[in-house]
Amino acid sequence: MDHSGGIIRRGCDHAWTLCFTDIHTAWTECIATANKAQVHVFAAIKQARQRLPFALLGIDSDNGSEFINDQLYRYCAQEQITFTRGRPGRKNDNAYVEQKNWSVVRHAVGYYRYDTPEQLDLLNDLYTLLHLYANFFLPVMKLKEKVRVGSKVKRIYDQPQTPYARVLDSPHISEQEKAELREAYGYLDLLYLRRRIDELQAQLLDTVSEQ
Repeated sequence: MDHSGGIIRRGCDHAWTLCFTDIHTAWTECIATANKAQVHVFAAIKQARQRLPFALLGIDSDNGSEFINDQLYRYCAQEQITFTRGRPGRKNDNAYVEQKNWSVVRHAVGYYRYDTPEQLDLLNDLYTLLHLYANFFLPVMKLKEKVRVGSKVKRIYDQPQTPYARVLDSPHISEQEKAELREAYGYLDLLYLRRRIDELQAQLLDTVSEQ
């Protein structure tokens, strides 16, 4: 996710957000990087992997050079992670991530330009809290099927559940991982999370107004 704010400054980098979404549970992680250099993207992938409450079995990326490189390929081969990528020009191949780019990233940080170390730190502090708030407390609906009724297509969704609840319901995740997740949930304070998120968003907005 590009944080240029629509402003192109020659020789000046701006922040990017890498958004990771698990299709089965809708669990989402966001990491901000100073630019799209491979070293930053690679570090963000490893950081997101550490936050996941389950094992990372595969990565399906877009076609950017920050993902299609030997370093990431060797890492996936070494860690036995299946690596695939979307088809060129087919953004809908990554529809789950594109959805979260709006509902999580843009909704939280807007369309402004972020290009300073202070802003990068604020983005990542905010994403650390959103990791807890969005995954443990925000229900999401998943599309089950599409049914054509005459000339219209009706979309049928499942019951809203938080990613946390979907993880607990999954037969593919171990009981130990679920127990650790329940323990983490027990320490969370929803009101505190919401208050701190609001505070960080205000601080981030202040840095924009100062530019």
